[in-house]
Amino acid sequence: MRFIQLLSKIAFSPSSSAADWAPLPIRLIVGFGFLAHGYAKLSRGPESFGIVLETLGVPEPHLLAWLTTLVELLGGIAVLAGAFIPIASVPMAIVLLTALFTVHSQYGFFSVKFAEVTEAGVRFGPVGYEIVLLYLGGLITLAVGGPGRLSLQAVLPRSKASARPR
Repeated sequence: MRFIQLLSKIAFSPSSSAADWAPLPIRLIVGFGFLAHGYAKLSRGPESFGIVLETLGVPEPHLLAWLTTLVELLGGIAVLAGAFIPIASVPMAIVLLTALFTVHSQYGFFSVKFAEVTEAGVRFGPVGYEIVLLYLGGLITLAVGGPGRLSLQAVLPRSKASARPR
């Protein structure tokens, strides 16, 4: 019974210290997701991703393949570390919106679609834009609300302008 009371107290009236830790799961999944996608592009060679962009009709596909790879890698690191998120989130959001409009929007909202079930197992259809919106929501939440307590931003020295009393 005490456990349920404690759980309801945390759930319905979060303390400021609990709220300070709330961004951590978002940072971990968004940062790791971007880092993983960037690493996948880097390990295959951004030139391979450039071919994909070229078939989609994206201008300057090889340059944008490298830029996308760098945005995903550096942005993922920034989000994981909890530093410079408002700055890093702008190019990250551009990458997400480009993916949304060039690839995912034509497949609808849902990310998981059962295409068929066979003796070999389940086959899934193309991925919709649901995950892209979740990543965008996570970035916006972190950019506006801050990265939380366990972050580089929490330990970096404040600039003189922000340390001034108002």
